Formats: sequence, C-alpha cells, structure tokens
Amino acid sequence: MSGQGESDLSRIPSMTILLKAAESSDALRSLPRSVVADALREAVDAMRARLQAGERAGLACEVESLLAQAHTIIRHQSVNRLTRVINATGVVLHTGLGRSVLPDAAMERLIRVARGYCNLEIELESGKRGKRGQYAEQVLCRLTGAEAAFVVNNNAAATMLVLHAMAKEREVIVSRGQLIEIGGSYRLPEVMVAGGAVLREVGTTNKTHLRDYEAAIGDRTAMLMHVHTSNYRVVGFAEAPEAAELVELAHTHGLAMFDDLGSGALLDDEIWAAAEEPTVATSLRAGADVVSFSGDKLLGGPQAGILLGKKEIIAKLRRDPMARALRIDKLTVAALEATLELYFSPESLKRDVSLLAMLSESLDSLKARAETLAGRFGKAMPGESFTVIRDESFAGGGSLPAWPFPTAAVRWRPAAKPSLDEITRRLRLGQPSVLARIREDAILFDLRTIAEREFDDLASAVAAAREA
Repeated sequence: MSGQGESDLSRIPSMTILLKAAESSDALRSLPRSVVADALREAVDAMRARLQAGERAGLACEVESLLAQAHTIIRHQSVNRLTRVINATGVVLHTGLGRSVLPDAAMERLIRVARGYCNLEIELESGKRGKRGQYAEQVLCRLTGAEAAFVVNNNAAATMLVLHAMAKEREVIVSRGQLIEIGGSYRLPEVMVAGGAVLREVGTTNKTHLRDYEAAIGDRTAMLMHVHTSNYRVVGFAEAPEAAELVELAHTHGLAMFDDLGSGALLDDEIWAAAEEPTVATSLRAGADVVSFSGDKLLGGPQAGILLGKKEIIAKLRRDPMARALRIDKLTVAALEATLELYFSPESLKRDVSLLAMLSESLDSLKARAETLAGRFGKAMPGESFTVIRDESFAGGGSLPAWPFPTAAVRWRPAAKPSLDEITRRLRLGQPSVLARIREDAILFDLRTIAEREFDDLASAVAAAREA
C-alpha cells in the first residue's frame, strides 16, 4: 500500500473514539450499545474498503460523518421490522398489511392474556390438563350448528391436514376450474402432493358437470373436494355443481365432501348475499362433512385455519400427527375467542368487528369524513390542493374479487417536485408509515381504510413527506 493510502486509513477514528462520541449523539445515544457498535464497525469497514480501492474525493473520515453513516445503517435495518402503518389504499384485507384489523375487544383480550400466564391447556374447574382452543371451538359450533370444530394456524394448514388425515395415498376429485393458485406460492395441486393425496382433475376450466365427478369415482377415491375460487371468478359460459349436489353424490358413494371456503364469511348477511359469497353456515346446512376457512379474512379475526364438520372427522383430524405442528398459540386463541363472541350480538356486529364496519360504512359517511381529512391536510400544508372524489374500494385478501365498494378519497396533486413516486416512498418510510395509491398524476387517500383517530398523524406524515 502506498504511503498516501496508509495516511488516509490512519484518519479513520478508532472504535473507542466513535463509541464515546455516540454517547453524546442525539440520534444514537438512546440505542443499545451493541447495535451502535455493529453499525459503526460496518461504517468503518465500508470506509476502509473504499479508501483501499483508491477512492479519495468526497470521502469524509471525521467522527460526525461516521456517526451519521452508522445512524443511516441502523435506520435501514429497522425498516423491515413490524411497525404501525396507516392504510390509505382502500384495500380492506390487505395481505401485505396483515389482513383484518382486530376488533377492540380482541386487542383488549390479547393484552390481558399476554401480560401473564393463562389457562391455555388447563381446565380450571378440575385442575387437569385441558384442550387448547376448546372454548373458541365451542363458540364456533354454537354459531354455525357444526357438530365439532378444530382450529389450526391458517387455512392452507387446514387444507393440508384434511388431505393428509383423510386421503393419504388416495384420490381426491376436484374440478379443473377450482385448481387455484393464490398469493405466497399456494397452489392446490402442490398442496395435494404435500398432503400425500392424489389429485384427480375433472371437467374443464369453465365447465364441470356433476356427471364428471361421478365418472371419476373409483376404488381409490377418498373424497370429493369443492374449492371456493376466492381470488377470481369464472363468468360467462361457465358451470359447476353446487356444494349441496356434491354432498349428495359423495354420500351416495359412501365418500366425504370437503368444502374449502377460503375467505370464510361465517354467517348469512346482506353483504355476502349481494356479493354472492358462500357462507360457512350455508355449506354446513348443505351437509358438507368438513368445511375450512380463514380466520383473518371475512371473519375479521386473527390468522387461523378453522375446520368445522362431523364429530368423527374432526376427531380424526385432531389425532393426525401433523396436527401438533399446525396448532395455534395462546395469542391467536385469545383474539379468536374475543372476535367470535362479538357474533353473539348481530345488532352491534357491524360496529364492533372492524372489518365489517369498514365494508358496511355508507358512501355519505365516507364523503363526510373525506371532507374533514381534506381540511386537516389543507391546514397542515397551505398552498396545496386537496379535493374529495368518489372512487372504488375492494375487500382484498383474495375475497370478493369482483365486488367493488363505492368509496370516497382525498386526491392530492402536489404543487411542485419531488415526484409522486418519491413522495409515496417517503410516506412508506415515515413514522407512522403510510401506504396510499397513485392514479392519474395524483395521490389518493381512500377513507374506507382510514380511521378517524388516524387523521392527525396522517396529516403530519403527509406534510413531512412533502417537505423532506
């Protein structure tokens, strides 16, 4: 190394000096010393590598420069941790943002349970070991009329458990039009393989008849499977048997019928009726032997896979060795119990279950709230123009794909640079983080997914993104 290179490297402050300086830094002194030390080492290593590569111009080796670089490193590392996000996209069940917003009652139950110990697997009356999730399962049966219930960690797990326990090395008959692929690389044919079952496709993409199922039934058939195409619709020249028809055919041949409902609208409601969304209660009344659905979609609760059906089938699922690997934890149990209890009061359901409150809010209410938010924006950013427009929201999360909800949004066309992409990037990286959408050279803030209590924080975040 040249003498000049050695001279440059000698300008880099020692870790002792840097750590001492960090104790007086407003940005770093409140952070754990180990985190600061790791970031400083990374900043020093990067500086050393650039000097050894022959870079000179513009490189600042001073203490303050390296402290600033360390702070940037820490900030970038923390971007991926879970943090609060204001959802201004209008997508109610936004998978990237955690799907259902939990009801207040569920959050309160979570806090009480998480603060200490709980009776997760203890029967308090007898003092003996109990069954995890027993109360939630009892409530599910009471609400739907199911003989038995079992809750696992998501609906994909529920589907795989049914296939493994009931159809291992045997055939499951499914319509080609229902061989779904959803987000996160979930593909039903591959789930079949993983569950140990043999897929038997029948019909065509757009038309499958009951006779197609009947012709496929043979000695190796374990069950018929009906899959709700939650995230798409086949319309026009299309046809498929109803679940009740498949139940009758399956039972005629001594087989079980498994109805994978996916999104999981629990009970009959005008929202689901208008969107032609099948409900859990309807499937059970039709005689399905086992039904599965998600807890964090149209139910409005935590992530879970809910299985309802005949006692002997649920008992078989519970005994399967795979069941333990798929079980839920105490926090899921707590949130699910509290959410399900809200369904006992239909008159207040659309107020108390956050998801249903968002989906059922009237356009007039949304417009009024949009006017209030536009006023907050205007006060925070004089000179900028904010207008209220009518738009469309969607349920999201693979639910109600063809059913838009009319909504009101605040439209902002920034008066000057930076670009819309840069502003939305700043919004995402702000505190709190904000996700909005860009359309027609404007940023839209959809009121269907913005709570009143978020208005002030949202206005501050937008103003900060504009001035950053």
